[in-house]
Amino acid sequence: MKLSVLGATGQSGQFLVSQALQQGHEVTALVRNVNKLTIQHKNLKVVEANIFSAEQLSGHFQGQDAVISCLGFPYKIFSAISGYTDSMEAIVAAMRLAKVNRVITMTSWYTSPESGQNSPLMVRFLLLPLIRSVLTNMNQMENYLEKECSDLSWTVVRPPGLQNVPATDKEILTHEGYFVPDPNGYPVTNSVARGDVARFMLSLLSSNEWLKKGVAMCTN
Repeated sequence: MKLSVLGATGQSGQFLVSQALQQGHEVTALVRNVNKLTIQHKNLKVVEANIFSAEQLSGHFQGQDAVISCLGFPYKIFSAISGYTDSMEAIVAAMRLAKVNRVITMTSWYTSPESGQNSPLMVRFLLLPLIRSVLTNMNQMENYLEKECSDLSWTVVRPPGLQNVPATDKEILTHEGYFVPDPNGYPVTNSVARGDVARFMLSLLSSNEWLKKGVAMCTN
């Protein structure tokens, strides 16, 4: 497939680009700084683009089969952030202009405010309040896709805490919700390999199972 990848210079994005190239896809990486992506491959095209400009993005989306976003934005303790919604609104507008239908993006477990009630104490009372600005904007982006993008084949992938390690051969567990529960309703884990998140996101290109849905994932 021909894939446009946003967030390709990030830790998750680099795993995704590498795996996509290994699988034989043609990748266009849209980045803010072309020098930050050190991967080189005959099927990789790296272009500088403003991720908040639908006009800029649409030209690069022409002829692509799918758009994958691994964009991440830092949390702010005392103010809101809007990078997730701002970028997705530009991506969606560009996709419509370029007539691209498929988009896969990543957020996180616990984006819904009430979904962390069964999480471990450290997560619930320390981590979630710290990154609430990120989770809130992720949730806003998820709601935007659900309510405003019925014409697109979108999927939101929700992983737990991210470990900066390559893909494993572990079984991927999924759940339609805001975390993957064990039989007692508690989260089965706190973390997943970034490489496994990339592996799952790429697997969605050949599956219709999670179209127009948010899916929590982790590994067994």
